[in-house]
Amino acid sequence: MRKAISFLGVVLLLIGISGTIDHLFYQPFFGFILNSVNRWVIPNIDFLAGYELYANLTVAAVGAALAIGAYRTN
Repeated sequence: MRKAISFLGVVLLLIGISGTIDHLFYQPFFGFILNSVNRWVIPNIDFLAGYELYANLTVAAVGAALAIGAYRTN
């Protein structure tokens, strides 16, 4: 279970960082997979309009917290 949570955390971290890069510039690598939250989830949530960058950074922070939390548990 710990490895699954750690894997999910790393994936969320990569998705958040990729979405941030895609929002600021253009992300040519694995755009379909890594930018899924940035392209399909965030635009469909109305209260995130104008806060896309912060939403992507929040996804990255949650992913980092999950990965670190899974690593630190015994």
